[in-house]
Amino acid sequence: MFKRILLVACVVFLIATCAALAADTKTLTCIGPWSGAEMEAFVPVLQAFEKETGIKVEYRIYRGEDLSAQLPAQFSAKTTPGDVIFMWAWFIAKQGEAGHALDLTGLVKDADYLPGALDSLKVGGKLYGIAYTGKVKPGFWYRKSFFQKHGLTPPTTWEEFVALLDKIAKIPGIKAPIVSGDGVGWPLSDVTEHFIATFGGPQLHKELTAGKIAWTDPVVKGIFEGRLVPLLKAKRFSEPIEWTQALELWWQGDYGLYFMGSWITGMVKDPSDLGVFSLPGARGIVFGADYAFVPKYTKHPEEAKKLIQFLATKGQEVQVTKGGHIATYAKVPLDAYPPVDRGVAELLTGRVALSDMDDTIGGEWQPAFWDQLKLLWVKPDRYVEVLETLEKKAP
Repeated sequence: MFKRILLVACVVFLIATCAALAADTKTLTCIGPWSGAEMEAFVPVLQAFEKETGIKVEYRIYRGEDLSAQLPAQFSAKTTPGDVIFMWAWFIAKQGEAGHALDLTGLVKDADYLPGALDSLKVGGKLYGIAYTGKVKPGFWYRKSFFQKHGLTPPTTWEEFVALLDKIAKIPGIKAPIVSGDGVGWPLSDVTEHFIATFGGPQLHKELTAGKIAWTDPVVKGIFEGRLVPLLKAKRFSEPIEWTQALELWWQGDYGLYFMGSWITGMVKDPSDLGVFSLPGARGIVFGADYAFVPKYTKHPEEAKKLIQFLATKGQEVQVTKGGHIATYAKVPLDAYPPVDRGVAELLTGRVALSDMDDTIGGEWQPAFWDQLKLLWVKPDRYVEVLETLEKKAP
């Protein structure tokens, strides 16, 4: 009888203990835009966090466009659908300024990241978000086999770049040296930003993004007039082609070069045949990082901070091993990357990571930028009109 009573007591104690532990276990909700294969590559990061901390994480998928409409109303009601949310940098900064995002100042150090990676998340000297991994827009991609077949080499000067385009243009069967990917206009914006960052420097790119310098400024006009427009007039770029179709045409040899982001490594049949180079002299490269923040209305602020700190540091090493991602955290070792991604990461060494201009400015200006660049690509003589329109549309 005594043994039975003791056994029952032990069982009751164990049940009560497990219930108490279960009640004490907190589950965080992490919201991000990734589904399918991208989600499958991200989930191991959350699993690594759970293993290290014992804190559970539930992942939910929301598009940024939907969140931008929903979150302001929820924040006004002092509620949030998630504890850590991936969102655009400008949106995060705006929420920090409005008092809806937790101050993360001191959680990470600027010195541990690519130069400029955290800049767009700061307001008044305070940090309201973190930069996760992202996609780099490093420059012009080429097939190594294509370059080897035609005796071509990546350029080291502007003159060599122009000469390379001349050589490619003379290859039988080539429709244009560079294929111009197009969607709603964003691939053209990536090329244009690269020219601005290279020939105007990272600071000019930042000042244009911040609205501190006019699009009609002589320095900006000079970059278009002296660098980009002559190439467009000489038909060194193709007319805009839907970007995935452009990828296929370039891969099959209709074009020699393709300016595209690092996600291209996951879209071709043989990534080992990929090579890439930036415009000679580039000191800054646009880095399309994914950003995350902690809403002020989370019920688990300390646990959420642990997750976001993990995403800002150790989690990035887990992510890059899956391929297609480049870390903003400078302490991620190069040997953590697959070979092709390692080459992209090396391009960032010593260069400033710049925020995507049109994504950062956003609003009505973004589609105006895309539309004007489509016009520029087919009517390069109208570049002055294009710049004037961009300045009129600037916020």
